Amino acid sequence: MVDVTANFSGSMPEYYDRIMGPAQFDPFGKDLAGRLSETPPGNVLEVACGTGVVTRRLRERLDPALGLVATDLSKAMLEYARGKLREVPGIAQGIEWREADMCKLPFADGAFGAVVCAFGVMFVPDKPLAFREMRRVLCPGGTLLFNVWDGLAANLHSSTTNDVIQAMFPNDPEVRFDAPFKFNDKAVLRRMLAEAGLSEERMDTVKLPITTPTARDYATGQLKGTPRGALFEARGVKADEVIDRVAAALAKVGGEKPFRSSGQALVIEARAA
Repeated sequence: MVDVTANFSGSMPEYYDRIMGPAQFDPFGKDLAGRLSETPPGNVLEVACGTGVVTRRLRERLDPALGLVATDLSKAMLEYARGKLREVPGIAQGIEWREADMCKLPFADGAFGAVVCAFGVMFVPDKPLAFREMRRVLCPGGTLLFNVWDGLAANLHSSTTNDVIQAMFPNDPEVRFDAPFKFNDKAVLRRMLAEAGLSEERMDTVKLPITTPTARDYATGQLKGTPRGALFEARGVKADEVIDRVAAALAKVGGEKPFRSSGQALVIEARAA
């Protein structure tokens, strides 16, 4: 079985970063980073940093005197992020890169003034444990800031893709595209935060445009920017065949050239007791 949360090897980080980065992760990342104080009460930890899209936004936002530690479970994604930002003036020098599991953070209790996670919590199998770990490394009064996708109904760009994949691979839960859009129940989020020792400060619904030069570009980013391509190949279907079908469906809802849609997320800010 392919691990669709951690195995981002080969060309996947490049597709993820080049297409999905500007299309959706940077707009939502800019929104997320802009909510963080420039001077939180300590250094900042980013978990599930991916290809460093939000990492850059955080480094630009934060007081230069504060440290920023960027972590990810995927070594390939982490190395891509480090390489991409290595030569950016004023950015790379202020970032420490660490491979780390969100459920087993290799940091001391109370080591950070803020923890930030962009679209990562949804993929963690043990979410209560992840919240407890993030709380553990926060100092008293520290901030947890993260976002999650809202439901599929509010994200046409992904519900369209999900419909195509389900039609091609019926009753095949491993290739379903809807898992990242199921962790958005506000009552559940509040309960998990409270149980981890975090008090909710804000929970906002944010809707932002998603744009790529073509519908096929977006379909390529969705499917080749993750390990899903390997899942299709393992089932005897070429990834490009799936991309062709997804691109045609996306063009019907957002235009072929350019492709325009919108994404909706929940943005949550919580405080360590």
